[in-house]
Amino acid sequence: MSRSGSQRRREIVFVVVGASTPVGILAVNASAFVMQHLGGFRIAIALCALVSGLSLNGLTAWALLDRTQRHAPQFIAEYRSWLVAAGLVFVAAISALGAYWTYESMQDPRRLPNLYAVLTALWLLLLPVLMTVIARRLGIGASRRVPLTREELGS
Repeated sequence: MSRSGSQRRREIVFVVVGASTPVGILAVNASAFVMQHLGGFRIAIALCALVSGLSLNGLTAWALLDRTQRHAPQFIAEYRSWLVAAGLVFVAAISALGAYWTYESMQDPRRLPNLYAVLTALWLLLLPVLMTVIARRLGIGASRRVPLTREELGS
């Protein structure tokens, strides 16, 4: 059985090593194509950054609101519409800013890769993670949802 396992590992290594060159060639050619048509791709990448920001930050904001309900159900029940509106404005603003920065960072193909583009991409990835980590550090952890009656909410 160990002989079969080691043979399987060797086959996987050969496939990975053998596939890396053609995949690398495709990646280089795709990158060259994008660089030659950066004007069109710049808009598409900025739109993708907007959608990505809306989805990642939106899911994080929704999870924070949902988890906060455990610790402050009366507050959430009373101000839910205001909190949702504030969350929407925050998520939309942060996402639009990330899309704008993405668009601006890709103006000149001769200046790519640049620190501005890399920092923007890292910011778009790390903001939702940071929001989640902060929520967990503050003790706003996931909980089982227990439906509350109006009497329990003090209404």
